[in-house]
Amino acid sequence: MPALGASVAEARRRVRTILREWEVADEVRDDTEMVISELFTNAVRHTASELISCELRLADGRVHIEVTDEGNGPTEPQQRTAHCDEEGGRGLLLVGLLSRAWGVRPRGIGRGRTVWAELTL
Repeated sequence: MPALGASVAEARRRVRTILREWEVADEVRDDTEMVISELFTNAVRHTASELISCELRLADGRVHIEVTDEGNGPTEPQQRTAHCDEEGGRGLLLVGLLSRAWGVRPRGIGRGRTVWAELTL
């Protein structure tokens, strides 16, 4: 999808549709939508990408999410503590709370990286 803010809602919508087809429980579906939203938003805001891809799969009682960008941000994504007066900065903290695990790896080819998360069904 294009690396635009408007694509975040489309990614969420697609994830919701797929998880409904897979008959994933509402709570897990809601948490997965939140995680995809945070990861996609970070890729839009913090990388020099034109396109961002999302992958979703079920395996071993887990929902596995991957968001892959084309550009490298100045630093690797990591949780941080936001000050109480900051509007942002809590996305990866939220991802960490909702996910059983998450991480970052280099994109398979060229520039970019994949940020992944797993949620328990």
